[in-house]
Amino acid sequence: MAKEILKLENVGKSFSDGSDYKVLENINITVNEGEFVCFLGPSGCGKTVLLRLIAGFIEPTAGKILIDNKVAGLPGKDRIIIFQDYVLFPWMTVYGNIIFGLEKSSLSKEEKKVLADRYMEIIGLTKFKDWHVHNLSGGMKQRVAIARALISDPKILLMDEPFAALDSQNRKYMRRNLEEVWQKTKKTIIFVTHSINEAVELSDTIYLFSSYPAKVKKIYHLNMPRPRSRYSKEFEEISNDVEREISEEFKKDSINDLALKK
Repeated sequence: MAKEILKLENVGKSFSDGSDYKVLENINITVNEGEFVCFLGPSGCGKTVLLRLIAGFIEPTAGKILIDNKVAGLPGKDRIIIFQDYVLFPWMTVYGNIIFGLEKSSLSKEEKKVLADRYMEIIGLTKFKDWHVHNLSGGMKQRVAIARALISDPKILLMDEPFAALDSQNRKYMRRNLEEVWQKTKKTIIFVTHSINEAVELSDTIYLFSSYPAKVKKIYHLNMPRPRSRYSKEFEEISNDVEREISEEFKKDSINDLALKK
């Protein structure tokens, strides 16, 4: 039986800047250990806000977030977030950036090296270990960021549109690479994306959000074999259904905007 690692119970988030602005409302999500979950929804609906809540950067204004049945606290190594802008140290080598994830570890120098070598091999960076990251392509920089996150052995890897800045060819390669890494490491991944195809290609479960205040509109459980073909009937059916649901939300936004202008 799958072990539950993350649970969101009636989570809500509002921001106050003179008026109460509700971003998330009554979010209920359960994630099992080793599951690949995607958050998908209209642009600006609050997906990144939800990811930051899970990471512990901000606190919910309603409900609670549990990790291993304990209330999630401040950011820690149990949850590491990867952004689309890499956040690497350009003066360091690939190896230096990756092993930095173990800076506060009590492991010996040799033990750290063994782990760094392992994750460089998993992510496909071994022959670039002595390169400085400013010489790398965007896709390779993101692979360094993923390896640095994995070496810390987080319970949950949070990814906020990590491939958004890459061209289509690099995105395609990075999706395949990430899927292989996930299958090898069995890490729990929560992945925010705007791409329907990306979500259907990668995830075990898709949580589709409504427009703001965001609620879980629909949940898709994907049992298709991997690697997935975008030309399969099931892939096409799910993608089309998600697109219809998101189009409905965009229409609602347009109607609400018109109402506000009157």
